[in-house]
Amino acid sequence: MSFRLIRPSAPANLPMPPTPAAESFVSVRPTLRRTPKLGFAGVGWIGRHRLQAIAASGLAEISALADPSPDCVAEAVKHAPDADIVSQFDDLLAMDLDGIVIATPNAHHAAQSIAALRAGKSVFCQKPLARSGPETHAVITAAHDADRLLGVDLSYRFTSGMRQIRRLIRQRELGDLYAVELVFHNAYGPDKSWFYDPELSGGGCLLDLGIHLLDLALWCLDYPVVETAVGQLLAQAHAIRDAHTVEDYAAGQLTTHTGVSIQLACSWRAPAGCDARIEATFFGTQAGATFHNVNGSFYDFVAEKFLPDRSRQILATPPDDWGGRAAVAWTRQLSLAPSFDPSVKHLQLVADTLDRLYGRET
Repeated sequence: MSFRLIRPSAPANLPMPPTPAAESFVSVRPTLRRTPKLGFAGVGWIGRHRLQAIAASGLAEISALADPSPDCVAEAVKHAPDADIVSQFDDLLAMDLDGIVIATPNAHHAAQSIAALRAGKSVFCQKPLARSGPETHAVITAAHDADRLLGVDLSYRFTSGMRQIRRLIRQRELGDLYAVELVFHNAYGPDKSWFYDPELSGGGCLLDLGIHLLDLALWCLDYPVVETAVGQLLAQAHAIRDAHTVEDYAAGQLTTHTGVSIQLACSWRAPAGCDARIEATFFGTQAGATFHNVNGSFYDFVAEKFLPDRSRQILATPPDDWGGRAAVAWTRQLSLAPSFDPSVKHLQLVADTLDRLYGRET
């Protein structure tokens, strides 16, 4: 394969993040079982950023890259100069790899993950793991049957702010939670055409952005039963009436079996007055807590605890180099124990709840 070294610009919907730091989120490094060999399927903007994070951690050997774009490969090999360049995903399956990092379009996630797992490779997949609940179930089942580690890039869990808030909730410092409010408005929109094809993407802004919101809420609440879930989907300010349109605005109202009210809203190209508005706020009987972006940033976040006397306590502030932590954490776990991790089963609740918000319950 020949290619020219051309530096592509960041996608229109996101600015380029800073290069990840070499140190990982976990400061204590355990004794590693082995250095895993990884292949990367898709080294566009997001795949390349995860490659950088893993390469900088020193926890794995980047052995192979597969991407149809010579320009993307040219950028990726700067961070993995010894990697083999292969022409297609199936080539990765035939190689001696411990794991494959998948950052391809949504329509490929489930099939490629299942193929990799059945070939004996562990998988770290860009979100969403699949386009629907049934597809998600098939991937998790494949990981269980193959006894291989499966991870998904739900990266906001690895921000310092959300880690602090989850700690407060689990230690009951907020009291009994009764409401969660979640927002992710992106003043831009995806710059790839497949995002706007429901067959290829699986959904619009709800699957692209809302999955992060829903995952954070259910993760913080220890995955409660969701008793009710009602969604509203709009495209260009009108209710969606056909199966060939994806939403650019979505709102959801959920109630857990413990009585917690969860409200979420997300959108592409909303007139938000800034690049993005991202927020997760938790209300309890003793205190509240919020996680929100700073000045429209996609990367800088503040977390605060709200006290009964109307004062605030700062929990976390920028800088916080969180973007690659999920990928590095998966790599570390792969080096220690590459077998199936049962905690991944919680992703089924997220996927099934998204299906309910889309009105496609089975």
